[in-house]
Amino acid sequence: MKKLLVFALCVFAFQGLLAQSQISGNVKDANGNPIMGANITIEGSTAGTTSDFDGKFIFTTTLEGNQEVLFSYVGYVSFKKVVNLDGKPIIINAVLNEGGNVLDEVMLTASSTFRSQKQAALSISSVKQAAITKLSANSQADIIRTVPGITAEGGGGETATNVFVRGLPSGGQYVFNPLQYDGMPLMSTFGLNSSAHDVYARPDIGMKGVEFVRGGSAILYGAGSVAGIINYTSKTGDTNEENIINVEWADKGRLKTDFYTGGKLGGEDSNTFYAFTGFIRKDDGPIETGLPTKGVQFRGNIKKKFDKGSFTLHGQYINDKAQFFMPLPLEGGTRARLKGNDGEDVYSLATGELANTSFKTPGGLYESPIEDGVYTNGGYVLGEFVYDFAEDLKFKSKVKFAEYKHNFALYIGGNGANPNPMTLDSYVNSIDPANQGYSAEFQGGLPISGNDLVIDNLHIDRLRPMTDYSGEASLTKTIDVENGTHNITLGTFLARTEAEDVNYQYRVLSEFNNNPRIINLNYTDGSGDDVTYSQGGLYDRIGMTSNKYLSQNRTALYISDEMIFDKWRFDVGFRYEDTQGTFNNGSIAEEQVYDEAGLTPALSNVKYGDGSFVRANVSASDWAVSLAALHELNDNLNIYANFSKGYFFPQIRQFAPIITGQTGAKYDSEKIVQFETGIKYGNGKLSGSVAAYYVGLSDRIKLTQGFDNGILVDKTRSEQNTRTIGLEANWNYKLTDNLSLVGSATYQDHELTKNVDEDLIANTKTTSNEGNELARQPNFLGNIGLNFDNKKYDAVFSMSHTGEKFAADNNNVELEAITIARLGAGYTFNIGEDEENLRLGFSIFNLFDDEGVTEGDPRNVDQSGDAEFFFGRPILPRRFFLTATFNF
Repeated sequence: MKKLLVFALCVFAFQGLLAQSQISGNVKDANGNPIMGANITIEGSTAGTTSDFDGKFIFTTTLEGNQEVLFSYVGYVSFKKVVNLDGKPIIINAVLNEGGNVLDEVMLTASSTFRSQKQAALSISSVKQAAITKLSANSQADIIRTVPGITAEGGGGETATNVFVRGLPSGGQYVFNPLQYDGMPLMSTFGLNSSAHDVYARPDIGMKGVEFVRGGSAILYGAGSVAGIINYTSKTGDTNEENIINVEWADKGRLKTDFYTGGKLGGEDSNTFYAFTGFIRKDDGPIETGLPTKGVQFRGNIKKKFDKGSFTLHGQYINDKAQFFMPLPLEGGTRARLKGNDGEDVYSLATGELANTSFKTPGGLYESPIEDGVYTNGGYVLGEFVYDFAEDLKFKSKVKFAEYKHNFALYIGGNGANPNPMTLDSYVNSIDPANQGYSAEFQGGLPISGNDLVIDNLHIDRLRPMTDYSGEASLTKTIDVENGTHNITLGTFLARTEAEDVNYQYRVLSEFNNNPRIINLNYTDGSGDDVTYSQGGLYDRIGMTSNKYLSQNRTALYISDEMIFDKWRFDVGFRYEDTQGTFNNGSIAEEQVYDEAGLTPALSNVKYGDGSFVRANVSASDWAVSLAALHELNDNLNIYANFSKGYFFPQIRQFAPIITGQTGAKYDSEKIVQFETGIKYGNGKLSGSVAAYYVGLSDRIKLTQGFDNGILVDKTRSEQNTRTIGLEANWNYKLTDNLSLVGSATYQDHELTKNVDEDLIANTKTTSNEGNELARQPNFLGNIGLNFDNKKYDAVFSMSHTGEKFAADNNNVELEAITIARLGAGYTFNIGEDEENLRLGFSIFNLFDDEGVTEGDPRNVDQSGDAEFFFGRPILPRRFFLTATFNF
């Protein structure tokens, strides 16, 4: 019997082998040049592959009979060929002509099957690596600012971009839309600390590009997201070597070198490939503070291909320090920059004179990392395994480990005890009206005039080490039915994240200037006693103000069915998730450390963690469902709609323990309902989409920081409901073969339908702001640009517009609309005979030097619109870039 069974299995396997058909060939453009990365798929199935560096491809399939093979690549017209699959080898040599639309590009994010953007029943935008390189982006905001429905604030510099999606009331920091690299989030859990996800990695030229998927179906796969996913996809090596070096210069001391190299490891028959990329940079700008930005990042992968799958090992190492620019005092009426003592406009109050600041605490010497700005040191390892048990049964798995030492040093201009610039004489009178005289000098001994403007400021060191363990596994079964195909995916996502939320604070007295000098001040009080007010520029050694250790586990199961029929595509999915978290809140004590005569208590006493903790656990679970449909009206026009009910687990740091085992409020999920309907159109001249959407959020928990006795603390905890109705459009119109008009526009009406504020200091609750518009969210967003590229010359002129918006939920202050213009151009030289080339280019950010305010001060939400001073963060100033990109 056993022999009979073995024989039967062998016969079955042999028959299956005979049923396989091999399809191979190459993909070239009209000039005969190979196209690498073209997508080759059999329509209505998951069978397919991509072309290698030489444009060659090969794959096998068990499908039979007449089938349509689709060849597609961004910027080219798709090519289709009908073949008869009968077990014999088939060779197809495809030629793609330029002029295709961007909707033909195959999406990789928030789906278990390959599909073009035009075939997906949700909103997708993408930016390619070449465009990112030409852009010379200051930050993530520059890259995603053109995405409809997205508000991106980039006034803080290169990192910690605040991102708002479709009117959702985020504080920024990718709360509703995780930042992913190769399909795995940089941080799997939200809210264990207050750092934005883009502090853990930087874009580089080793990326194929970035996709931004919006809408509720994004919640199903992987880490899940209620608003959308930003996913960067890495290049992997292929059959021939590819090498890129990009050198970038900019005014204010920027020099950055990026590189990429990729190819085959081993001989001709090797199936192992490599890719290695990274950068090294140094930068004194875009706003000079005397504290440089500098660092390196290296990323790479090794890919091993098998007959039925592949294994790819990704890795990253980063050691990078980037300066971050906070809101500062502006003129109250016009919001214009104020002039400093030197008569120049003040752009930042951060100062290099605070480098190496240290002071004693009861636990030992504390050394501030202020000169490091946003500092990240660490990396991740990601293993990705893909295996085809059969043509209709595919397994995918990803496992990732990440660990970072991360500090976020903030010099918060205008948030001291006397936040407004005033003369030194007035300042001394404000701190002690009865004083009998004072002496003051800059650190180092130079005198200061009593008529010079001074200001005091708060500095916060946020120490944020983080460790993340995450993994995803899924199995996709393809079932052919009479009129179409079902692609059923069953998957799981697991994660554990551990993070610290430790703060140190101190206050500084300085002149009101760019890169200001710090001031030592002594005075005689009304009783005739000598007082040392500031020492080493510090007038308050606050010390530790937060000592929190948090961890969170996530376990999710999901199932989806992506159905493909003749003219219809349907997506349905369900996800269930459970989370468990632990909050360890360390107690803070104060002790006298310095005993010199004349020191104020603010200089003598220092806060520290006394070693005791209050601990509590939280847990919650919820489910999500997503439904979507798309109908192909003709070859150029598709209509679609999607609906989802989702959830978001709020930030654990908002649920501090009040006694061991108990938090001050119940931990529960936030609920979100989304609906979207739209059309997608694409032909040789025009491609784009129009969508209308509704987003409703309930049980939202929002934490607002403020000042209590001069210390920045969590001040207000709000329970909110919101709703947004919006209309968005994007387009790409080819005016000529080489000239395109591109753009996007979004109108959204958003409202705070419920808002209950809990004062965490006074322990009181009030209802406020209901019916107001949401903070930091405009009603209108728009982008328009002209792109020219004939392979030799390229040029772009674009304008990004953000409409009026309110600085806070109370709608006290409305910020004026801002427009950021960008101009760039380049020329590409052919070098040698092997398609080597060199592109020389330039780019100008904020061409017209708009000084509009991107945001107010989120720590001072009660600002008045008619006050003498307004605290806000303006757009980064105009900056000029030069680039040289060598491909060989």
